[in-house]
Amino acid sequence: MAKTSSKKRKKKRSRKFPHNIPHWALWVGGIFIVSVYVFVFYYFFVSPYSFRWKGIFGNKGYPAGYSIHGIDISHHQGEIDWDLLRNAQLYDTPIRFVFMKATEGVDFLDENFNDNFYQARENNFIRGVYHFFHPKESPEAQARYFLKQVHLEDGDLPPVLDFEKRGTLTPDQIKHAAIAWLRVVENHYGVKPIIYTNYDFKLKYFSDSIFNQYPYWIAHYYVDTLQYTGPWKFWQHTDRGRVRGIKGFVDLDIYNGSMYDLQRFTIGRHEEEEELYLESD
Repeated sequence: MAKTSSKKRKKKRSRKFPHNIPHWALWVGGIFIVSVYVFVFYYFFVSPYSFRWKGIFGNKGYPAGYSIHGIDISHHQGEIDWDLLRNAQLYDTPIRFVFMKATEGVDFLDENFNDNFYQARENNFIRGVYHFFHPKESPEAQARYFLKQVHLEDGDLPPVLDFEKRGTLTPDQIKHAAIAWLRVVENHYGVKPIIYTNYDFKLKYFSDSIFNQYPYWIAHYYVDTLQYTGPWKFWQHTDRGRVRGIKGFVDLDIYNGSMYDLQRFTIGRHEEEEELYLESD
């Protein structure tokens, strides 16, 4: 009997503890715990990817102030319906240019390149072609492989070096590797190739004045304005674009100029204008 009543008393004492806390304190504690949870969730899961969420869910009209829009494609876009793409629009304007991946390293050819290259011209797009650079492989060998697979024509955009992976290269080695590729390709086509890279990579590794002679295609996603302050030709502003004729996402780009400027920038046009100018004199 004594043991039983002792156990009952213990149980009663254990049940009294929560009831001794004021209701306002419970509310304050609950709000505090929820606030901490929300802060942690935002800090670790929302804030680092806010620009990406912005690209998916809102602000579809940016960047403002540009009228010449284009896309860049590779085998990741799969089979493209070029009839639909030809009549597709971005921000109520036609798609004017299409960049496409051709090669990577010294032995990789994008499986859709040849078809994309042909279809882009057949459907009246200004076309551009890029090589994805491998830091572990010879830049000269990569340039020669690109030239073997890609045969640009008058009216095409200058060739593009896509350099965005550092690997184990030092900043000085990155500089020399990029210049080696650029010079081989420039000697072949007689035009300055375009350098494609992301905003941070440009600031870290392509700030040497030797690169000032080359036009830039900068990747900087989900911002209203490109923060790079130097001269540039193209801006890849999202990898979450949607256009008719392509299933899934596609990169969207803008050209920094008019349609007339873009046409003048293509292979062959600049030389023709110079010849006409000399003849008129």
